[in-house]
Amino acid sequence: MTEVPARLVVGRVLRPHGVQGEVTVEVLSDAPGRFAPGSELGLGDPGTESGTGFRPLVVTAARRHQGRLLLTLDGVADRDTAQTLRGGLLSIPVGAARPLEPGEFWAHQLIGLPVLDRDGQSRGTVADVLPGTAHDLLSIRLPDDRTALVPAVAALVTVDLDAGRVVVDALPGLLDPS
Repeated sequence: MTEVPARLVVGRVLRPHGVQGEVTVEVLSDAPGRFAPGSELGLGDPGTESGTGFRPLVVTAARRHQGRLLLTLDGVADRDTAQTLRGGLLSIPVGAARPLEPGEFWAHQLIGLPVLDRDGQSRGTVADVLPGTAHDLLSIRLPDDRTALVPAVAALVTVDLDAGRVVVDALPGLLDPS
């Protein structure tokens, strides 16, 4: 497993919206009030909080528009400034994250775990967890160094953090390299 990060990614700036500095955000958090006015976020690589390219931001307004989240951020007052945020990751300190329920886990806890099939045969290692529209995808590094993408859904994947492993129902074609 990888070490606990200092910050957790909760969103990604997609693009400016309008001319007054609002940005459209892809939400990567399930905490309902995560983007409420007054919320403090970090913009940039969450691993470089003290380095260049990381910028603290405060949400001054949040609203839904056509199924998307729009944020107004302190110090971002026009479209040109909003454009500079495009593609940036929004993060929070790990200590500000909501407590996990039993059976829940953070993506960073899966990276590096061995992947077994239901028969106990080693199938690879979790290389990454990729956020998806309907569900996340596990990027699994196979023994031959190729990669397979597996939908992280309960019907296919069982995570056992106590045992330090991920068990995948190896349906035909599922663990074939992409």
